[in-house]
Amino acid sequence: MEKKQSSEGTGVTSDRDSLLQVQRMPKVELHLHLDCSLSYEVVSRLDPSITHEDFQKDFIAPRKCRDLMHALTRAHRAVSLLQTREALRLATEDIFQQLASDNVIYAELRFAPLLHLEQGLTAHEVVATIDRVTEDCIRTSGIEARVILCTLRHFSREQSVQTVQLIQDFKGSRVVALDIAGDEAGYPLEAHVEAFRFAIERGIHRTAHAGEAAGPASVWETLRQLQPTRIGHGVRSHEDPELVAQLRSAGIHLEVCPSSNVQTNTFETYTDHSVGSLFHQGVSLNINTDCRTIFDITLNREYDLLHAHFDWRFPELWECNHAAIRAAFIEDSEKRELIRKLELHEATFLVPRL
Repeated sequence: MEKKQSSEGTGVTSDRDSLLQVQRMPKVELHLHLDCSLSYEVVSRLDPSITHEDFQKDFIAPRKCRDLMHALTRAHRAVSLLQTREALRLATEDIFQQLASDNVIYAELRFAPLLHLEQGLTAHEVVATIDRVTEDCIRTSGIEARVILCTLRHFSREQSVQTVQLIQDFKGSRVVALDIAGDEAGYPLEAHVEAFRFAIERGIHRTAHAGEAAGPASVWETLRQLQPTRIGHGVRSHEDPELVAQLRSAGIHLEVCPSSNVQTNTFETYTDHSVGSLFHQGVSLNINTDCRTIFDITLNREYDLLHAHFDWRFPELWECNHAAIRAAFIEDSEKRELIRKLELHEATFLVPRL
């Protein structure tokens, strides 16, 4: 097989060696919806009547959806299963097993607690359960993690405020940040400004979905009204050079999920995706799966696709993981430890960086 010069360092690596390095490298995932990432093993335990064929039809989206909301119809069945403490425990343990398979060393798990109240749990009980199980899984797996609570675009002002108040109530736990997700193109931000202002005033970390189902104007609006330090997706920002410059100068980090964006028809094909352009223009970003079940994807597979379509190798993916750590919602001391793990792997499996 042809040898190719590494984009950094002085050695050469074959495609096979490069992919092996990528599989083994420690990874960081910042954009991961817990309730949309259930394995069939967990689904069948929660409801033994669901066959594997049912799972593929009802939980996994078509390879090409009409749009984001078409894909999200697959979320309803999963959320309906996660209405008890035991179900939430199994789902959290399951996602840690998936993270371990991808060699993830740090992850941020997000979900909307107000969607899990159908069988009598309170929102506080839902968050307490996820927080406790996350703590247990960190201890047993060695994977560091934090939890992000989501409000949704169609929620009311009161529901958004309730969501951010839960983060404040769990201050000092693994629950660290606020997100807004859902139908970006169908609902305005006005109902959620108060919740984000609450977060700003109390120093609560903030990310927000934007620039996925809608264009650059959605990202501008989100930055101005909600003041997040990260944007979930943000991939249509490339359509506005001024916005790209703003993201770069302000250090706004993009949580990019390429396969998700292709499957939801934000981009026609993987090769059309803006991730390469945004990366080479110096925008801080990292690679994520978004919803592992809905999009039938793993992080290792996502990295393989980046290699296949953009010829990304260890240096590009190493920089994305480094950027993710810099943008992570954790203390600086923990960031330094994660960077140490990245650099230890680099020293072991890659030629020295210049």
